[in-house]
Amino acid sequence: MVFARRNAIYMLLVALLVLFLSPFGWLAVTALKDASELRVMPIHWWPHHPSLDNFRQALTTFDYLGYARNSLTISGVYAVLVTLASAWAGFGFARLTAPGKRAIFAVLMSTMMLPGIITLIPTYLMFAKLHLLNTYMPWVLWGLCGAPYLIFLFRQFFSNMPKELEEAAIIDGCGTFRIFLRIFLPQSWPVIATSLILSFSWSWGDYIGPALLLDDAHTTLAVKLATGYVNAHGLPMPNLVAAGAVMYVVPVLALFLIMQRGFISGISTSGLK
Repeated sequence: MVFARRNAIYMLLVALLVLFLSPFGWLAVTALKDASELRVMPIHWWPHHPSLDNFRQALTTFDYLGYARNSLTISGVYAVLVTLASAWAGFGFARLTAPGKRAIFAVLMSTMMLPGIITLIPTYLMFAKLHLLNTYMPWVLWGLCGAPYLIFLFRQFFSNMPKELEEAAIIDGCGTFRIFLRIFLPQSWPVIATSLILSFSWSWGDYIGPALLLDDAHTTLAVKLATGYVNAHGLPMPNLVAAGAVMYVVPVLALFLIMQRGFISGISTSGLK
């Protein structure tokens, strides 16, 4: 009975894996087809003449690597800054005492229910008045402000750390910032990995922000993928879009594979009390 139940669970997991990976698999298959094969009926589930030429054209139709560099710059800077800022804020909510701390934390958590589209126009007007359009400073400022969900993760993790560690550091003459930097931050690697992966993927996959705040020379790969692959008649070329999209997800997958152990550990432990 136990063996049959285990096999049933494995079969269910395999079925879910196939279901979740099927969109990416179809994207990869489309990237191997030429343009004429995409229009035939009935659909060719596998290309008759697979070719990697779509990937070459996807890289050369526009400056793919240049826009990828813009995306990496924005996403990398934002991920590092928002992780450090969220860790510092989470430490304050978890270990420091101040009047109204619970109320401030409740307000912070309530902002998670606020759709980002509501603040889009005010954000644009604010950065326009500060003359920060067509620069990467908005992502720097967003990173320095932290993110509510990441602050919550760090706060939950730091709340579970023993009080004795903090007391021993105070006896040794450490101030608040040194306690955070030398004791709490090194212990929070699972949450740091989670924060880096989530924040990097948020920024890497963002389309609206770069499209609104950046011109064509400074924009990101997400924006250029949506507008850069068109033929002489202005029509999209799905085979090149698919090839560009396959390469587009590689950095996020690579980051997750590198940090997956810390990511899974952070998700599973940060909410425990």
